[in-house]
Formats: sequence, C-alpha cells, structure tokens
Amino acid sequence: MGTRWPILCLPILLATSACGSDILMITMGGTKSHKIPFWELARGLIRRGHNITLISAFQPDFHLKGLEEIAPEGLASFIRSYMSLDLVGARLRGEEPLPYKDIVRFGYEACDAFLNDYETRSFLRSGRTYDLIILDGAYPECALGIVYRQKVPFMYINTVGFYSGPTSISGSPAPYSVTPIFAKSFTDNLNFIDRVRNTFWHVGALVGHAVSVTILQGVLRRHFGQQIPHVYDMGKNVSFILQNGHYSVSYPRPYLPNVAEVACIHCKEPKNLNADLEDWISGSGEEGFVYVSMGSSVRTDNMPLTVHRMMVEALGRLPQRVLWKQDAEQNLTDIPSNVKLYKWLPQQDLLGHPKIKAFITHGGLLSMFETVYHGVPIVSIPIFCDHDSNAAKAEVDGYAKKLDLQYLTADKLFKAIAEVINDPKYKDQVKKRQVLLRDQKESPLERAIYWTEYVIRHKGAYHLQSPAKDLNFIQYYSLDILFIFIAFVIFSSLILSYIVRAGFKKLADYVQRKRMNQLMETSGLKRSKKLIDQSKKKL
Repeated sequence: MGTRWPILCLPILLATSACGSDILMITMGGTKSHKIPFWELARGLIRRGHNITLISAFQPDFHLKGLEEIAPEGLASFIRSYMSLDLVGARLRGEEPLPYKDIVRFGYEACDAFLNDYETRSFLRSGRTYDLIILDGAYPECALGIVYRQKVPFMYINTVGFYSGPTSISGSPAPYSVTPIFAKSFTDNLNFIDRVRNTFWHVGALVGHAVSVTILQGVLRRHFGQQIPHVYDMGKNVSFILQNGHYSVSYPRPYLPNVAEVACIHCKEPKNLNADLEDWISGSGEEGFVYVSMGSSVRTDNMPLTVHRMMVEALGRLPQRVLWKQDAEQNLTDIPSNVKLYKWLPQQDLLGHPKIKAFITHGGLLSMFETVYHGVPIVSIPIFCDHDSNAAKAEVDGYAKKLDLQYLTADKLFKAIAEVINDPKYKDQVKKRQVLLRDQKESPLERAIYWTEYVIRHKGAYHLQSPAKDLNFIQYYSLDILFIFIAFVIFSSLILSYIVRAGFKKLADYVQRKRMNQLMETSGLKRSKKLIDQSKKKL
C-alpha cells in the first residue's frame, strides 16, 4: 500500500501545484467581443482558486471576486476613435470597410497609446509579478513586451478563429492551399483561381504585418529597452494556444500538441426570459419570432438610415414577431407592430427559446458558434474582418444564407429570411452541426482550464513545442534541400553533357582519322598498281 501512495496522490499534488496562481490576461482587440472568451476562462479559473488581472480597452461590466479589470484610458480612447469608422457605409458603397493602411497602423498605434497611458505605466512600475500571461492571438505583439518584462510563460487565446498567425508562427501547418484568409469569403475548397487569390491575400497580409511589426518594434524598444528581442522571436515561444475554433464549425486542422480547440467556451444553456420578453414572444403564436443583432463590432447607431429603413421594411413584412437589438435610439418612425427594439437582449437565452425561427446576424464568430450550439438557422450580412469567412463557412455547411450588403434590398432580405424559415434543409443542417459541436468528452471551458493549469504546473510546458517554430520559410518547406537537389541535377547534367560531347568529339576525330588513313592507303595502292602496270607495258 505504501508504494502506491505517490501514484494515487499524484493527481492531487499536480492540482495543488497550480492552485492560487496569479494570471495576467491582456487583449488588445478592437471590439468588446474579444473579452468574452477571457471572461469565461477567468470565471472558471477563479473557481479553481486563481487570481486574474484582465487588461483591455473596455470598462468592466460586472464585479467578480478574484477578477481585477484594468482599462487604460489611452488605449480605450484610441479604440473608440478607431472603431468610429463608417464600416456599414463603406460596405454599402462596395469599399473595404477597413482600408489596408488602417489595418497595418492599428498594431503600432494601439501599442503606443497603451504604453504611453499613465495607468499602464503605473501598472508596469508597480512591480507586480505573475505566474502566467494569457494574450489575445489578435494583435498580441505589443503585450509581448510585458511578457518580456515579466519573464514568465505565456499563452494565446486565438479569439479570431480563422486567423492562422499564432498557430502558424508556433509551428502548426497552415498551407495556403487549404487555409482560407480570414478576411475574405474563401472556404477550404479552393480551385486554382481561388488558390491564386488566397495566396495573394495571405502574402499581402504577411507584408502588412511585417511593416506594422517593424514600426511596433521601435515602440517596444522605447519602453522596454534596446535589448528586447524581436517580436517574432518572442511570439514563437508561446507555450500553448487556446484556439477559438472546432472542426465541427470551423475547419479540420493538423494542430500541434500545444494547441487545443475551445470554440463555444462561452456557450450556455438558455435561462428563463423576463416577463416582458416572454409575453412578447408568447404573443407570436405558432409563427414564432426572429432575432436580429449585429453584435458589438457593428454599432447600429453608426448605420446609415437607408440601411435601417431597408431592414425595417423587410422585417415588417414577416408574419413572425421580431426582436431587434439596437445600440442606441434611432431616428426611425413607423416601426411595424411586429418589431420591437431593445438596447440589450440576452442573446443565448433567445437563441435557446423554442419559438425562435431564425437569427439575422453580421456573422461574428461568437454569434456563429452560439447559433450552432442552440440549433438556429441564420441569415448573415457580413460587414468586415472575419465576418465574410465565418458566413461563407456557415453557408457551405448549409445552415446559413449569406447576403451582400452592397446589393441588398428589402425584398432580397425578406425572401432570404422566409427561405431560411420555411426550407427545412437549413434547420436540418444546423441541427446536424449542433450534434457534432456538442459531442465532446469535456466542455471547452474544462479543456481550457486543464491546459492553462498544465502550463503552470510544468513551468511553461515547453516540451510541447515543436522545433518547426525555429525554422524559417525556406527551412520549414525544405526549399534549401530542393534548391541543392536542383543545383546538383543541373551540375550533373552539365558534367554529363560535357563528357558525352567530349566523347563524341573524340570518337568523331578517331573515325575521321581512320577514314583518312584508309583513303590514303587506298590511294597509295592504286598509284603503286598503276606504276607497276605502266612498267610492265614498257618492258
């Protein structure tokens, strides 16, 4: 019995070795939705006895014992200014909602605003230490400076699930032939032209990121010293990545052991609605209701009124009742009697309601996960960032109808909603995906907690890292070997060609000399015979 004690107690010892850790979380994401996976992981870790500090650009919405939130005003002000762009109007005009130069500048300008903020500087001077840092996989470069200062292991929550940057830099394969760029409506079924375009956008993104990081490196050197390593060198040393995806709703991917999929980490079973909402929904009868929300990244108070009126006209023609989340009071008149506006709505409780018929969404990743989790077909109107790729995947999977805002009319929107509600294939396909998403051995949150504590227990879990992270593009794809092989073949071909040509030349010379000798001998014999004949005649 005594010899078995260490084995029996090993799980307890491992668990206690990670309890009570201090964990710092940082997201530089430009929308509030980036905080949601961090919130959920923080709640789970706090229940396990850990202390969490979360830094973001958004003020806390609630108080939770064990969670300290910091929202530096410099960063928050920059994000507010940046996200005030006319995203919907640009999409309506057929323009890029976020121009290339604005995407490039976000990283280093947000970093400068963050590190120059008084609250951030006070935090860095405070001398506080942490056992682990968890960064957002979207724009993590600036926060790597804090990782460098703290000298502790770090992880990513890759909130933009179709963005392959964090997993790729750490060594997981992401070939352009089957990895669609997250900002376009490609899927992983690419023909030749699509692969050309997809490769073009991937290379363009890499170039833009390299330019942004080059400038950002200077910002980090000003704040953390000239000796700070390059951002790329720090980034590839990530201990673990919590990937906001799952093969049932995103794409099957060959991830390394230091990557775990945690899509729907925030998904929950529906709760009872308040009396006001329940009464409104109950009054819909057998027709049920439609839920409309454009998420946190697309504010309806920034939408052109033409878009509002178009949507009101389409929604007013539906036999269903409509609950529409609005960010602020709009200058709208003649709201149909079947449409009700709210500044806030409990989205998952509505998606899980038995009377819901369809969900009209911008295509944000968390909303796409929630709609599959609760089994609701959707009409998607993508606006920017990963909305197009999310909507394209949902449409390929058969539970969504994707619409282009530039060419959208009230009639097209009405017909799309009616099709999604009345054609059973949409409901059937989303139910199929729902079963696949829910069929997991543990919840995404349990998985995320386990791997977070695993990294703490094993002091960074660097044994999970692949040496692929230290290889450059040429080494990773063995292009140097290919080049040497081609050079060897060319050199060997040249040598062989020289030998063959030299051999043929010598052979030709030999044959020619032999012929000459034969000719000379033949000519000499004939001349000798002629002379003998002439001599005989004279005699």
